[in-house]
Amino acid sequence: MAKSRVQFICQNCGSVHQRWAGKCDGCGEWNTLVEEGTSGGIGSGPASAKNARKGRAVVLTTLSGEIEDAPRIVSGIGELDRATGGGFVRGSALLVGGDPGIGKSTLLTQAAAALANRGHRIVYVSGEEAVAQIRLRAQRLGVADTSVELAAETNVEDILATIADGKRPDLVILDSIQTLWTDLAESAPGTVTQVRAAAQAMIRYAKSTGAAIVLVGHVTKEGQIAGPRVVEHMVDGVLYFEGEGGHHYRILRTVKNRFGPTDEIGVFEMSDKGLREVANPSELFLGERHAKSPGAAVFAGMEGTRPVLVEIQALVAPSSLGTPRRAVVGWDGARLSMVLAVLEAHCGVRFSQHDVYLNVAGGYRISEPAADLAVAAALVSSLTGLALPADCVYFGEISLSGAIRPVAHAQQRLKEAEKLGFGSAVLPLASSKGSEEITGGIGAGAFRPTELADLVARIAGSRRSRANEDE
Repeated sequence: MAKSRVQFICQNCGSVHQRWAGKCDGCGEWNTLVEEGTSGGIGSGPASAKNARKGRAVVLTTLSGEIEDAPRIVSGIGELDRATGGGFVRGSALLVGGDPGIGKSTLLTQAAAALANRGHRIVYVSGEEAVAQIRLRAQRLGVADTSVELAAETNVEDILATIADGKRPDLVILDSIQTLWTDLAESAPGTVTQVRAAAQAMIRYAKSTGAAIVLVGHVTKEGQIAGPRVVEHMVDGVLYFEGEGGHHYRILRTVKNRFGPTDEIGVFEMSDKGLREVANPSELFLGERHAKSPGAAVFAGMEGTRPVLVEIQALVAPSSLGTPRRAVVGWDGARLSMVLAVLEAHCGVRFSQHDVYLNVAGGYRISEPAADLAVAAALVSSLTGLALPADCVYFGEISLSGAIRPVAHAQQRLKEAEKLGFGSAVLPLASSKGSEEITGGIGAGAFRPTELADLVARIAGSRRSRANEDE
């Protein structure tokens, strides 16, 4: 009998090694290599020649032809449908990740109940909780009387045999993918081989039957979905459910979607009755704002097609250290260093003897470069001790030369600010070809500097004007 070959697989990135090592060559993580056999299943060697199947020819077609929109299952939960691009797509696989206790199971339970009320067959399979625990959650959410079908099972073959009995389900929720195991792999549940094999089996079922599959994934301490990244490549969509422990809101962020946009967010508010949709997230992020405090600027950002207003807070304090501290929460630390360098090089504002702390209020995360102008305004305001106008919003990208570059969707940002009661704005001068023209509203009288030095001079000039008023 041939001896089964042994190999070592990284539990972080899925790289295969022939021998054990303390550090993975693929991702650089330490102590992530686990020994797994290759006698069968995913990760095994090629099948013997006598068992090899001869391939069959497939039909080739052209790029032109009729196009059908992906059939979707609309849940009726507006924020969830927004994040998924309009609802769950039949025959697709969706991966939902988030920290423990963030509300993934609560969100999916509410979605399952909403779809069941619309006449769809929904199957909820839990590998972590008993049926009684799921029923308790449903009672707390007030959805215990819906026709959602429950099961507590971890074996993939048993799950497939169960959902194949009777009418084809419209949506199958598996909580979570790390607890599933299949007879095709000999590894322990939760390992790379088992996670990949279980996900592959469920995705194959979704593609062959047209049922939508939702897989719940744990996240690592770095915030990434645990297990091999290949699972993210296998599924059709990846959603991250985010939130801070000290805040009552949650953000459902799309990072991959083959059937819709990848930059949408859905905002929810957590309560004892479950998750509640937040139709206007700007009011949520600006709810506890102190308008007269120096170092605070309101940024008009965009999340997909939705404008969002959020407060950026900066604190510049004298430092006793040889190397001043730079701490950032909710923004890119490298981009803060760039803005500080531009302020020093082109505007004469010195931060070399000061500690700089930057925070995006409410635990919100900003990724677009349009926040450069708001960050610069908050930094100068904190350094000079001058509060910025309470009814003003800021957005614009700063180049290394000190110029302020135009950004997209300026009109939508201004409309959102005007709707929330803001009366002025600081935005780039749209001088480039094809830039969006600003007409009417608060944009008509907005301050539109071409250089960052113009904004710094305007903020510093407010001190002189105040001094003249005091005299």
